[in-house]
Amino acid sequence: MERPIITLFMLESVDGKISTGNNDSLDFDKDFTKIEGVKEGLHQYYELEQKTDLFSLNTGRVMAKIGVNERTFDSEKTPCSFIIIDNNPHLNANGIDYLCKWVHTLYLVTTNKSHPVFDLQEKYDNLVILYYDNLDLKVLMRDLRQDYGIERITVQSGGNLNGLFLRENLFDYVNLVMAPILVGGRDVSTLIDGESIVSEDDLDKLKALKLLEWKVLNDSYIQLRYSVIK
Repeated sequence: MERPIITLFMLESVDGKISTGNNDSLDFDKDFTKIEGVKEGLHQYYELEQKTDLFSLNTGRVMAKIGVNERTFDSEKTPCSFIIIDNNPHLNANGIDYLCKWVHTLYLVTTNKSHPVFDLQEKYDNLVILYYDNLDLKVLMRDLRQDYGIERITVQSGGNLNGLFLRENLFDYVNLVMAPILVGGRDVSTLIDGESIVSEDDLDKLKALKLLEWKVLNDSYIQLRYSVIK
């Protein structure tokens, strides 16, 4: 393939939400630990996460949301490499510094010429900056495969970026861990957000799935694995 094989791996509620609320102060990782009936089985998601691809794609917003901008490095280095898309930017110098110390290789993707990552490019030999005037996911995936030899990527990003991957027909597999909870809220991020289709002419942008495996986990959690029908 001219691009990596891409798997969407996410933790979601039964009603398809990927956050507990509509702002960045609310988050599954933090909030589920406080909810009886959900916190007991949460560890299974993290255990399955350890078995995903060695290249994980996410956003600077998600990284900032989980607190990397304020962290000091005091943990073991992971063998996983991170591909982080960050245009705003959401990551500051401390967050980038933390990630470089934590991950095998940090691929920082940005369209922002003023991103703080450029001030650190000489500091770390495991930091790769991919700058684009305009971000095209197909071009990015092609570059990651052809220029850096990346064959498989796990995507764990927000609903809007997941939506872009879907519309660009870039998902090959979907691996979901469903938590036993209903969240609700029309403005709470879901597994796939972004622009909706507006006519029958766009039906080809919807992607049917084939169930490969399902598992009933402990504490009422469920794992579902699909392939995307091309």
